[in-house]
This record gives sequence, structure tokens and C-alpha cells, in this order.
Amino acid sequence: MLSLLPSSALAAPPAPEAAAAPGASTAPTGAERRVSAYLDGIRKRPAALRAFFRDLPKGADLHNHLSGAASTELLIKLAGDDGLCIETKTMTARPAPCGPGTRPAVQARKDRSFHRQILRAWSMQDFSSASGESGHDHFFAAFGKFGEVSWRHGGELLADVANTAARQNQFYLETMLTPASGGSKKLAEQVGYHADLWRMHQLLTAGGKLDKLVRDAGREVDKGTADFRKAARCDTARPAPGCRMTVRFISQVSRGSSPERVFTQMALAMRLAERDHRYVAVNLVQPEDERNALRNYRLHMRMLDYLHGVYPRAHITLHAGELVPGLVKPEELRFHINEAVRTGHAERIGHGVDVAHEDGAPALLRTMARRGIAVEVPFTSNRQILGVSGADHPFPLYRRYGVPVVLATDDPGISRSDISAEYRYASGTYGLRYRELKDLARASMEHAFLPGRSLWGDGKRAYELARPCRMERPGGHRPRVACTRFLAKNLKAALEWRQEVAFARFEHRVLHARR
Repeated sequence: MLSLLPSSALAAPPAPEAAAAPGASTAPTGAERRVSAYLDGIRKRPAALRAFFRDLPKGADLHNHLSGAASTELLIKLAGDDGLCIETKTMTARPAPCGPGTRPAVQARKDRSFHRQILRAWSMQDFSSASGESGHDHFFAAFGKFGEVSWRHGGELLADVANTAARQNQFYLETMLTPASGGSKKLAEQVGYHADLWRMHQLLTAGGKLDKLVRDAGREVDKGTADFRKAARCDTARPAPGCRMTVRFISQVSRGSSPERVFTQMALAMRLAERDHRYVAVNLVQPEDERNALRNYRLHMRMLDYLHGVYPRAHITLHAGELVPGLVKPEELRFHINEAVRTGHAERIGHGVDVAHEDGAPALLRTMARRGIAVEVPFTSNRQILGVSGADHPFPLYRRYGVPVVLATDDPGISRSDISAEYRYASGTYGLRYRELKDLARASMEHAFLPGRSLWGDGKRAYELARPCRMERPGGHRPRVACTRFLAKNLKAALEWRQEVAFARFEHRVLHARR
């Protein structure tokens, strides 16, 4: 088992300005203390505990891969609807006609054993390493097995994911997808790789070639949004919960691809983020331990550094440190998060599991705290992919240094999990009280790539309402004119206000419901 227990250097007291976890500088209210007492009283009552965390407002999901987030049952249904075939040896979906060694996917509707086989292959359901396959390999292999389904149904998948997030009492979703995938691949092949990044970018933009991909990506989202609204019945008298969810997209870059394709996808992603408000950021995906990903890691960070100068308003969030000893050579554990922060301009870090192995880890942690660089923590996938959980997880270390932490689902369809389970795990494993859970949810909204000002002031007191709304009480009377105007002009503040109203109602229900 990987050990991430602090070394003597990490055990040293953090810098004074980072000593407290974000949001810990204000004392809990009376209602918050009573809800904490209630939570303590139900810790040995599983049903009550599940209900508590289901109803708890849980902010935003900022680390969510669309194809891996949709339910596996939906993917199996769509495979049948599309007339696809399933390879019986690998359980991989293939186009029709179904030849030897395949079965029609539609047969899974009546053959429960067949359905279960597909479910296990496309997710972590019933997974056991006794099969000889690692959790890491099984998890990442799932994307290729259902890929023939997922690429066809972005809108339906988004409806499923947004509905789930809304039912889990979340208010905002940033989900990852790959825009204009085929077009960017062809353009990369045409341009080829050039060590002079300025030259390569000039070749991509010449003749409006990159702008054509921007338009293609916009049309993809237009279609996906229309399909989403249809699947979620948004324009009917009975819309699904996901229709009220605010959704934005993060463009994926395939880090295992050739350098020219990686750069092309990055340039497209960052150009999109500046020109289409529905796309907000860029991220690198695929296993961080993949051969090309390791070999070109520093090159990828230099690419981001260059493109950040060209597209300074494009947000950057990066998978970094999704590694453990034994998965890669020891030297690979020493610099990935540092490079993402210091060269790649990351505003958020996804996973960040190997932080204790980074060179100068205390300085890195203090830098992340000082700059407000949040770490996105999906406990379930960290355990399933890397085998890291409990005391071996750096979650307490990040919090002790004052690094903002946000909980996320990653690929809940594959993981067979949800955001409520992530909050429940954090509370049960690390002894978090209600106010700490509340501040985790607040942090997820605060570090979202949303336009406008925050609901919270920038003073020393954490989570104190901004001046236009300082005299208001969310969940009480209707806010006064100044606050109403402030919320109307600032989407981030408006969604944060919505969550605060939900917290007030949640606390009232918990404290006044019969138990």
C-alpha cells in the first residue's frame, strides 16, 4: 500500500497565512453546531446518514468526464438502440453487422447474465484484482469498450449526468469532452510538429484553419444542447431536474497523442475558451503514466506556457500527480505537480495524489495555498485506480497547508459512485464536521470557472458576504435592491447565493424534522 504519511519536512508547521483550512476563520453558527450534533448522532445509522448526504447541498462538480460520468445502464441501452454488437471476448462495442465472436447489444435487455457481463466490463462493478487485471487498467480500458456508444450520444449523456447532479443537490457542472476531435486530428497531421511553438501556432491559424475548428466545436455543442434539452424534456411541462443545471465544458487534450496533436488540441481548447462562453478551460486527459504522457510531460507544460501568453483569458486545470510509487519510476513522482503549477499555469490540479513525493513539497503546497490553486479530489477513483485511501491520501495534508480542496466525482458511471458518497467518505474517514462539509461545497463554487464576481468578500474573514449583500440573510427575506442587482450581474455570485439559500433550508429541515 502506498504511504503518503508526511515526511519530517512536510510535518513542519505550514506558513502562518496557510495554517487554517479555507473557510475555517469564522466560527460555526448555532444552527451549524446543531446540525453537526445531529450528524454525529446518526453516524451509526446508515440509512439516515445516506439521506443526510443526499440532501446536503454539494456545490459544483468541477472534475467530471462526460463519457465516464454517464450511467453504465444508459450506455448499454443506447448500444442496443443503435444496433451495435458486443465482442464476447472483450465486451467491446462494435458497429453492425454482428459477425462471429459478437452478439447484438440489444440481447442484453432480456439476457441478464449478458447484461451483467457488459456492466462489469464497462465499469468497476464487482471488480476484483484477483482476475489479474489492475484497477488502473480495468478503469481506463472501459472508455475504449463503450467508446462506440458514447461518441454518438453526447446530448443524452449530458442529460443523464446533469439530472444526477441536480438530484444530488448540486448547482453547477463543468464536464470534460473532446471538441472537434476528428478535425483537430486532421489539422495536426497537416501541420506536423515544429519545435518552434510560435511557428506551429501560426501554421494552425493560417487561412482560418483553427477558426474553422472553433466553429465546428460550436456546432457540436449546439447539437448536443438540443439533444440534451430533448432528452431532459426541458421544453415540456415536466422538465427533468437537469434542465435547471448550469453547465459549462472543459476541452480535453489527449496527452498520449503525438506532440502536434496535443498542441493542436490545446490551441483549439484555449481559443474556444476565449470565444465561446460554453467552453471555459483546457485539461489534459488519459493516463498520466502512459509512455508518451511521461516522455512529453515537460514539453506539454511548455506548450501551455506558450499558449497561455496567446490566450491569457483561457482557464487551465490539469490532471497532475495521478501517480503512485510502483506505477512509474521514482523520478516521475518528483515534478509533475510543480511543473503544472509553475510552468503550465494550472489554476486547479486534478487528483494531486503524489504531492508528498514532489521536490520541495512544502514550498509547493504553500504556493498552491497562496495562489488559491485548488485540488480536485475524487476519493472513489483514487482508491479504484491508484489504491490510495484513508491515511495514505493527501487530503489532510492539503487542508493542513491551507490549499483549497474541492470534492469531485471524476467518472461516477465507471466508478458506480456519486458525489454524495464522496462527501460521506470525507466526513466518515477524516471526521469532518458539518461546517467543514459546507465549506467544501462553497469552495467548489468559489473555484468554478464562472464569470462575474464572487458572493464572498475579499476580506480576512472567510465566507463573509460581499458588500452589496452583506446585510442579507440567504433563505430569509427577498434580498434588497443592491444585492439583487449584484446577483443579476454576476453569475458566480448568483449560483453561490442559490446554494446558501439551499443550506438555510437544509439546516431548517434537519433541525425541525421528526427523527
